[in-house]
Amino acid sequence: MSTVEVQHVAKTFIDHLPVLQVVIPLISAPLIVFIGNRKLAWLLAMAASATAFVMACLLLAQVKDGSYISYHIGGWAPPLGIEYRIDALNALVLMLISGIGTIVLPYAYNSVNAEIPKRHHTLFYALYMLCLTGLLGMVSTGDAFNVFVFLEISSLSTYVLVAMGAGKDTRALTAAYDYLIMGTIGATFFVIGLGLLYMATGTLNMADIADRIAEQGTNRTVQAAFAFIVVGMGLKAAMYPLHHWLPNAYTYAPSAVTAFLAATATKAAIYVLLRFMFSVFNPGFHFEDWTLYLIFIPFSLLAMFAASFVAVFQSDLKRMLAFSSIAQIGYMLIGIAMLNATGLSASIVHMVNHGITKATLFLGVGAMVMYSKTSFFDNLNGLGRKMPFTGAAMVAAGLSLIGIPGTAGFISKWVLVQAAFENGWWFIAVAIMLSSLLAVVYVWRMFEVLYLTAPDEGCTATDPPLPMLIPMLILAGACIWFGFDTELTLGSARVAAEGLLAGSAGMAH
Repeated sequence: MSTVEVQHVAKTFIDHLPVLQVVIPLISAPLIVFIGNRKLAWLLAMAASATAFVMACLLLAQVKDGSYISYHIGGWAPPLGIEYRIDALNALVLMLISGIGTIVLPYAYNSVNAEIPKRHHTLFYALYMLCLTGLLGMVSTGDAFNVFVFLEISSLSTYVLVAMGAGKDTRALTAAYDYLIMGTIGATFFVIGLGLLYMATGTLNMADIADRIAEQGTNRTVQAAFAFIVVGMGLKAAMYPLHHWLPNAYTYAPSAVTAFLAATATKAAIYVLLRFMFSVFNPGFHFEDWTLYLIFIPFSLLAMFAASFVAVFQSDLKRMLAFSSIAQIGYMLIGIAMLNATGLSASIVHMVNHGITKATLFLGVGAMVMYSKTSFFDNLNGLGRKMPFTGAAMVAAGLSLIGIPGTAGFISKWVLVQAAFENGWWFIAVAIMLSSLLAVVYVWRMFEVLYLTAPDEGCTATDPPLPMLIPMLILAGACIWFGFDTELTLGSARVAAEGLLAGSAGMAH
């Protein structure tokens, strides 16, 4: 093959990245079931997710300058055809989702053996790939109904993944059922909102919807659509007080599933909220302003304090971290409500930083649960000393969760406080700092149990095998690295925020 032909093939491959990073994990799921061998199933899942991650990195490199990629499915131009639209915002989220999906899989190989019956292993990897496909598709597509389709793909696979924790604790079945009911309600609200948007605009392409809303102005149908979409995706994002499905789902799901979902699922839902609020309705939609000020800010503040307060009194470490996630979602949503570039940047970068941080913590807890068989504090005494590398990873992630300088979590909260002062909202800045003190309390409880309590007599716990340990250490290193080098995370977040605040410009044809 000549050099010109090679260059042409490479260019063609690059051109198809937006759809390939969704199609490859999607194709791998039925292949895993068809092959039926659990070792080959893991290898195929690993190859597919790693490929998706590489593609997400290539996409981010292309759009980090503020440009966008429009990919027309089947060559049909939008709005008649389905479009995939990649810009700095969703490229960054794609990188997070595919990156976490890839790094959790080596860990999962051992943890799945310990937590899930062997006959279900191939099913686990197939569902994991379907969940990854759904999340990547939600974030990639520029078609509103496609968001719903991919949302359902990810949700239905997630319900079964959570239920697979029943082999260890039968309460996983109840958690999965609750999640199914609440998730179905959220999806129903979302699709009703899409139906109302279609009624008002006659199109499902997001850019086209934005153009038509701008032309005709807002009306009751559009306002109702906005309300349904916010409630539907708010439930999926575990926005306070629509969060009741989350603590049990995170507590009783298999460890690898909890780590993956905590880092990705709610972030994808927040991305969809951002996309609809700023690219479809855009901040000129005055009904939206009132929603942000009168609903998002009060409930975000409640989440930051109430969920953190509840986390302080938990006796189960996984449950404590689950309530912590609800509080952290409050930080993301309050940044959105500030309606300035700095606040949006803080929300977007916190999605990434919190995803890395919480994945590290849940992977660490999962490694300890393999020894202790439970995540209750009473059974984790002194395990930080017995499992030094696991404990070190959890310390790094715990400091990031608090927002200690030199960690990724500090960058998020610092930029969020800056955004509050930009708006003159000093009381919000104070609230952010005070709620971080509550994080100090519950994270200190974790440190106290792991290090300041004597290990149980005869404790033989050691660090887990390298395939489980290395992902933890990589993520813990990222918690520190992104506390110093913010060019990738905060730089991309700022470009994304500027695109969002340009209203529908980021999606316009």
